[in-house]
Amino acid sequence: MRRREFITLVGGAAATWPLVAQAQQTERIRRIGVLSGFAEDHPEGRAQRAALFQGLRELGWIEGKNFQIELFRWVTNDVEHTRTNVQELVKLNPDLLLALSPNPSALIVLLKETNTIPIVFVNTADPLGEGITSSLSRPNSNVTGFPNFEHSIGGKWIDLLKEAAPKVARAALLFNPDTGLQGFSYARSFEAAAALLGVEPSIMTVRDVAEIEQGFATLGKGNGLVSVNDTFNASNSKVILALASQYQLPAIFPFGWWASAGGLMSYGPDMVEIHRRSASYIDRILKGESPGNLPIQQPTKYELVINTKTAKTLGLIVPASLLVQATEVIE
Repeated sequence: MRRREFITLVGGAAATWPLVAQAQQTERIRRIGVLSGFAEDHPEGRAQRAALFQGLRELGWIEGKNFQIELFRWVTNDVEHTRTNVQELVKLNPDLLLALSPNPSALIVLLKETNTIPIVFVNTADPLGEGITSSLSRPNSNVTGFPNFEHSIGGKWIDLLKEAAPKVARAALLFNPDTGLQGFSYARSFEAAAALLGVEPSIMTVRDVAEIEQGFATLGKGNGLVSVNDTFNASNSKVILALASQYQLPAIFPFGWWASAGGLMSYGPDMVEIHRRSASYIDRILKGESPGNLPIQQPTKYELVINTKTAKTLGLIVPASLLVQATEVIE
C-alpha cells in the first residue's frame, strides 16, 4: 500500500491529503522500443507479443497508461536494413529496448549502438557463444534476457528425427550464416549425434531462395532436414515446407507453428511462455534494477509437436514411444 502524505493545517490539526491519485495522474509514461523478428501480421509473433503484454498487465503495466511502445522495428534478412532499424530505435532513447528477434546479429548490432539503454532479449540462442555476455549468472552490462535454445539442441533434433524416420541416412542442418549465427553452435552437437546414429551430416548454409532450392536438390529425396531457428528460415517458411514436401524429406523444426503449417515435427521451447516470463524483467528494470544484476534464464519448458498427417504422406509410422512424449499431435 502506498503511503499517504500528511499536511499540518493552520489550526494545528493534521489532515490526510490524497496525494496518491495526483501522483498516479502525473506518473511518467515509460517508453519501450521493440525490435521484432516476425512481421507484424505473423500469427506466432502476435501470440508472443500478446503473452508479453498480458504479463506486463499482471504486473500493473498498462499500455497507454504508464508505458507505451515507442516503435516496432522489424528485423529483416538484409543486415544493413536491420542496422538502420536498430539505429533508429536507439536514437529514440527509450527507457528500455526489447529484442524479440532470434537473429543474434541484430542483438549484436544493438549492443554496439548503446551500452547505456537497458536491453532485454527474448530469443537469442547462445548468448555466451555469440559474444553477447561473458556470464549467464551475472551479465554485468546493459543486457539480460531469456535465450530460446542452447547449443546441444542440435543433437536432440537429429535424435528425434532419426527416431521418427529410422531409414534416414543423411541429414542437413539448414540456416543462413548471416542471420543465423547460432547454426554454427548447433552444428557441433548435430554432427556428433549424427555420427553416433550412423547418419551422414551436412551443413546447408543458404542466403536466398535460389540457394535453398539448390540445397534441397543437392540433399536429394528421402533424406532428413533440420531447420534452425533463424529469421531467414522463418520468413521463407512456405518455400522450405513446400520443398520438404516435394523432395519427401522428413524434417524437424524449432517451433510448433512449423508443424502446424505442415512440417513433420518440431521441438523447442514454449516461446509464448518465455515472452510472458520476460515481463518480470521488464518490470524490475523499469523500477530501477540494473539488467547486469539479473541472471540470464534458460528455457524451462520444451514442446514436441508431431504432424501425423505429414508422416503418412512420407510413408512413416511414428512410433508410440515418440507419440507419448508429444505435447501435441496433429492428425
